[in-house]
Order: sequence, then structure tokens, then C-alpha cells
Amino acid sequence: MSLVNDLGRVAVIYGGSSAEREVSLKSGAAVLAALTRAGVNAIGYDPADGGLVGLEALAPDRVFIALHGRGGEDGTLQGALELLGIPYTGSGVLASALGMDKQRTKLVWQALGLPTPESVMLETDADWSAVVARLGLPLIVKPVHEGSTLGISIVESAEALAAAYHEAARFDARVMAERFIKGDEYTVSLLGDEVLPAIRVEVPGGFYDYEAKYLSDETRYHLPCGLGDAEEAELGELCRRAFEAVGAEGWGRVDVMRDVEGRFWLIEVNTSPGMTDHSLVPQAAAHAGIDFEALVLRILATTLEAKRA
Repeated sequence: MSLVNDLGRVAVIYGGSSAEREVSLKSGAAVLAALTRAGVNAIGYDPADGGLVGLEALAPDRVFIALHGRGGEDGTLQGALELLGIPYTGSGVLASALGMDKQRTKLVWQALGLPTPESVMLETDADWSAVVARLGLPLIVKPVHEGSTLGISIVESAEALAAAYHEAARFDARVMAERFIKGDEYTVSLLGDEVLPAIRVEVPGGFYDYEAKYLSDETRYHLPCGLGDAEEAELGELCRRAFEAVGAEGWGRVDVMRDVEGRFWLIEVNTSPGMTDHSLVPQAAAHAGIDFEALVLRILATTLEAKRA
């Protein structure tokens, strides 16, 4: 029996109600179109329309999760699908929840001796001067539970720190400040046991924000990334260890900075990355000879395997 027949009826879940809804709609549409071209019996579903009841009514054999952000990438949907007994793509409940929490992901990495920039949690009444004294300037302020660089600011002065905190707090009750790493930005995608080619991201404005990620045509993605073979192998192994450290599986992406001295620093892990025409996982897969349709099928094929606890 072919893979397409083995997959049965597939629901592609996208949209949702998080701040990343618009990106998720694009990801889901791209995935659904690819599955349809491949002959898979696939249907799109937006949980904002009918919740879990509507999904259950579709009676899917498995689910491709194309939701980003809270409600889809944080273990919530994964837990519901576990209860419903429906296989799904990507990481399980624990890894999804942990990967969505930037601060706790850092704690795990630090405990294992993996390099990640120092950070502190911020509160409304924080001692901004003490934060600057500890992390230096510039520094990064970001929501702990948000993706797509929403609510993130580069802070150049202690006076600007409070405003950056309040901007991030619009997206999340938990906000963190992180030491700024000056250097090149890389991202490494993982597909099953395979580490895909690293991408170096170059942004004319110097900050890979929401516009640079999804809207700008000026952002450059360097493939090959420009590292030597040994350095890229080192980066790939670091990202594999970082991915496995949080219990992630199936597929995902790890974002890294390389400082001016050549050291790599782990920034975050993405357990449900974007699948739009600007997204990084499809670009890395294509460079490895895996077209979009094959990529989607390989991700979906992991649902035929028993998930680890």
C-alpha cells in the first residue's frame, strides 16, 4: 500500500486565535495545497471556527499541525489530540510546552552545559539599571511565550528598557531580557534524524523582526551558509543536541547567533515552524534536494510511528 493510502484522511489545522494567526493561515494553505497535489485525502480546518468538536466531527485519521503560537504550538492542542487518540505531526505535549517557553528552554540548555545568552525575567517594578548592569547594552527584550519575533525589541539604553518591557507585555504576562549577541544569525532545521543545511539570515536593517521574516523581499537567506564544513557540522550537532534536550521530535528548527569570536549561542527552538513561501525549513529542505511536497509528506509520515511519551 502506498504512503498516500496509509495516511488516510488528514486534517491540516491552521489559523487559530493566537497573535500568529495570519502566518498560520499561510502555512496551512501551503501544506494543504501540497498534500492535495500529492493525492492525499486532506481537508483544512481552522479551530477558531468550531473548536475541538468541529475537528472531531471531521473524523481525521491524523492531523498536520500548522498552527503557530499559543494554542497550537504550546502543548495545548497536542494534549487534546492525545485524548482524542488522533496522531499528529511534530513534538509531543511536554516538548511543545517547553519549547514555547523561551526562559525554561534556556534553563534546560544551561543545565546541560549548552551555550545560550544570559537572561533575566522582568517585572513592572524591575530595577532597570540593575538589569543593564548585569546584561550590558544593547540587550534584547522579548515575550517568553510568543513567536515570529512579536513584541521583541533591541534596547540601546536603560531609559528605553521600561518601554520595551511594556511593549512585550502586550503579548505575554511573562517578559524576559536577554544579553545581545552581536554577529551572524543562523537557523538549522531538523527533519526526523536528519540535520538540514544551515541558513545564514542577513537583514539589511540588522534586525530579523516580523516584517523581515514574512513581508520583506530584502531579507537574504544564504544557502550554503558560508561556514566551513567543520564549523557547519559543529553547528548542526549543537542544534541537534538542543532540539533533543527539550524532547522535541519529528521536525523543527533551532535559531542560533554566532558572535564575533566565532562562538555559537542558542536562542530558541521552534516545534511548529512556518511553512510559508518565506519560511526557513522549506528553503533548507530544498537545498538538500527535498521539494515542498516531499517535505510535507515526510513530516506527515512520522505520524505513522508510535509517539514517545
